[in-house]
Amino acid sequence: MGDGKRALVIGGTGPTGPHVVNGLIARGYRVAIFHRGTHESDEIPAEVEHIHGDPHFAGTIAEALGSREFDLVVAMYGRTRLLARHLQGRAGRFVGVGSMSGTRGHFASGSLFPTGLPVPTDESAPVVRAEGEPDGKFAWRIAETEREILECHPTGTVLRYPIIYGPNQLLPWDWCLIRRALDRRPFVVLPDAGLRLITRGYSVNMAHAVLCAVDRPEAAAGKVFNCADDRQLTLHQMAELVARAVGHQWEIVGLPAALAMPAWPMI
Repeated sequence: MGDGKRALVIGGTGPTGPHVVNGLIARGYRVAIFHRGTHESDEIPAEVEHIHGDPHFAGTIAEALGSREFDLVVAMYGRTRLLARHLQGRAGRFVGVGSMSGTRGHFASGSLFPTGLPVPTDESAPVVRAEGEPDGKFAWRIAETEREILECHPTGTVLRYPIIYGPNQLLPWDWCLIRRALDRRPFVVLPDAGLRLITRGYSVNMAHAVLCAVDRPEAAAGKVFNCADDRQLTLHQMAELVARAVGHQWEIVGLPAALAMPAWPMI
């Protein structure tokens, strides 16, 4: 690893973290990861420093990081607004990874006309501005976090992850289809004829998006980016692909979402 540039990755052991860590090492950074130590990854090289602590609270963040400074911080875990505050003036660049949950209509599709987010939804879509909006308090907090990151770090970047799929995913919802196909179920129930789109991104692709932001600091400064695979599949298409992959055929039964209870874990 290089002797000069210092990078801190907060998290780093999930489905995209090791790819980001190794990508930073390849770019000459000396990398440390700040996480609770609950999950370790064999893909993290031995020379990477581990800072164990809880990145969800101001006190534990201060206890773990103190006054340390870094050329680059990639915050992929924890309470990002608190991390942005603590590292204000201590990070040359701050890249925060969040989600699209703060986009208006993400949780309350019926509040939009026509119903639902546009496909694709770009970064110009309005975000939740008040706690009392139909999308709720959680969505408002996500949007507020994005604003605070860029207030604390004007040259920083916010990346919105979709649902991640690929190795090491803790909640692989694809398994809901795969298990049924392996069991040779004669049919599968999907909401609204399986026409629903749930934005997804392959773990390696999403790590690549983070590294693109790292590689292009001027282009990414002060920006928010929605990240996803170029090609998106409906639930119906996913069910067809999974069945073919395991040599199975089934009937796809569409029901209104409120009645498609077997499919709820997928949506």
